[in-house]
Amino acid sequence: MLFMFVPTLTINIMKIDINKVDNVEVDGIDTRDYPDFVDAFISYAEIDGVELTDEQLDELNDDGDFVYNCVINKLF
Repeated sequence: MLFMFVPTLTINIMKIDINKVDNVEVDGIDTRDYPDFVDAFISYAEIDGVELTDEQLDELNDDGDFVYNCVINKLF
């Protein structure tokens, strides 16, 4: 009889309400890359006065539209 071990992966999917995100700091802005700003990223942000964790920042940075809007707001 053959037994196979099948590893399982548990993914904790967080949902961040971007309407509650405040005090956003954007880094990696290269104006020579206008209008794409592909290297820009959120380096710091808060929700209800609490600093986001690295994992939360990663999730926030996965939302390209949010990052792009933050870049535009910082530049203009």
